[in-house]
Amino acid sequence: MPVTPLLLLCTVIAVQDGDSLRVRCPDADASPPAVRSVRIHAIDAPEYRQPFGNRARQALRQAVYRRTVRLDCVDTDAYARLVCKVSTVASAGRPAEDVGLAQVRSGLAWWYQRYAGAQTPADQARYARAQEDAQRAGSGLWRDADRAVPPWQWRRSHPPVHGPR
Repeated sequence: MPVTPLLLLCTVIAVQDGDSLRVRCPDADASPPAVRSVRIHAIDAPEYRQPFGNRARQALRQAVYRRTVRLDCVDTDAYARLVCKVSTVASAGRPAEDVGLAQVRSGLAWWYQRYAGAQTPADQARYARAQEDAQRAGSGLWRDADRAVPPWQWRRSHPPVHGPR
């Protein structure tokens, strides 16, 4: 369900898996700040019961937990999560980083081309290159590429145990 493009600066308060988080966002209309669920746009990380699922979650947690992130939201999903490009905000010697791109580059998520239409052409090129580089280097889940099953295929034969993804 497309939303009017939305830009937020929020603090990450939980990492649910390799492509989903919960954030606390200051909101002029809400006191205390609003807590929102976010799905990182244009990537799909292994589910927690899949190989590399826990590693993808750990890497995302290390990158964003308790940090301020910029959310460029383009949609909401079937679970009412905001779907956003997530970037860290530069701080104390740490440069800003596109978190979804970092997950793909590390071989801890697939570039989810089905949803790439809302990406800029430059982002599409960066994500495609990052996935090709991760595959070529055998990074993360690409270490055993013959056994790497994309999450969207894996979910068809493994119903969720606890709610959405």
